[in-house]
Amino acid sequence: MGDGDRQEMLIVTGMSGAGRSTVADALEDLGWYVVDNLPPQMLRPLVELVERAGASLPRIAAVVDIRGGDFFSEFRDIVQALRAGVNVRVVFLDAGDAVLVRRFESVRRPHPLQGDGTLLDGITAERSRVAGVREASDIIVDTSDLNIHQLANLVTDTFAEADRAGLQVAVQSFGFKYGVPADADLVADARFLPNPFWQDELRPLTGEDQRVSDYVLEQPGAREFLDAYVEALRPVLEGYQRENKRHAMIAIGCTGGKHRSVAMVRELAARLRSIPGLAVSVKHRDLGRE
Repeated sequence: MGDGDRQEMLIVTGMSGAGRSTVADALEDLGWYVVDNLPPQMLRPLVELVERAGASLPRIAAVVDIRGGDFFSEFRDIVQALRAGVNVRVVFLDAGDAVLVRRFESVRRPHPLQGDGTLLDGITAERSRVAGVREASDIIVDTSDLNIHQLANLVTDTFAEADRAGLQVAVQSFGFKYGVPADADLVADARFLPNPFWQDELRPLTGEDQRVSDYVLEQPGAREFLDAYVEALRPVLEGYQRENKRHAMIAIGCTGGKHRSVAMVRELAARLRSIPGLAVSVKHRDLGRE
C-alpha cells in the first residue's frame, strides 16, 4: 500500500494552555474524528480501529498531553512505531511562559504539574518533560500572539481537505526586535540590506508597496541571495516531502519586520510557487506593529 493509500492520523500535543482544545474543535469542524486526552499507549489500538473502519473513518486526530502521566514518557517511541504503517503527523502547540501564566490565571485553574508550587513551576516542569516530543514534531505552532479565532483559522488553512496534497510552505516575515518565530523551520536574515527606514520617502511605507520592494530588490546582493536561497531550499523541501512532512515555515527577518523582510518574503514566495508540489502562503507577523 502506498503512502497515499495509508490511513492518516494527526496527533495534537504540546504545552497545557497553548490551545489544544481550540485545535481539536477546529479539526472536528473540518470533519476529522477527534479523540481527546488519549494516553499514548492507546494510540496503537486506535490506529487498528481506524484501519478496520477503512474509508468510513479516513482521518483521525488524537489529543495527547501531560494528563497521560507516565504514559507520556513513551510517546516518542510509540509514534515512531506507528509511522511504519500509518501517515502520522505530530502537531506541537507552544506559547511563551508569560502567556501561559496569563491564560491559566484568566480561567483560575492550576497547572496540571503545579502541585504545591507556582504556575511557573508547573510550566517549567512540563516544558522539560515535553522537550523531546517538541523536537520530534512535524509542525510546531507558537500560539503566543494568536487568539482562539486566529488559531482556528490557522488550523483550517493548514488541514482543510482541499489543501492536503503536497507540501504547504508558509513564508513569513518578522522583526528581530520582536523575537525569532518559535515555529520557524528555517530562518534567514535580511539585515544585510540597506534599511528603507532611513529613506524619508519610504519610511512610512511597507515592503508591500512597490517602491519599497523595488528599492530592496535592487540593492547589491538581494537577488543573488534569493537565487542562491531558492536553490538551497530545493533539496530541503524535497526531503521534507520524502519524509512525509506536510508543513514548513520559512521565516525572513529584518529589524522591525516592516520593509526588507516583507519585500524579500513576497519575492521568495513568488519564486517558490514555481516549484511543483508546493502550496505557498505568505504571512507578515509584525507588519503594522510599529
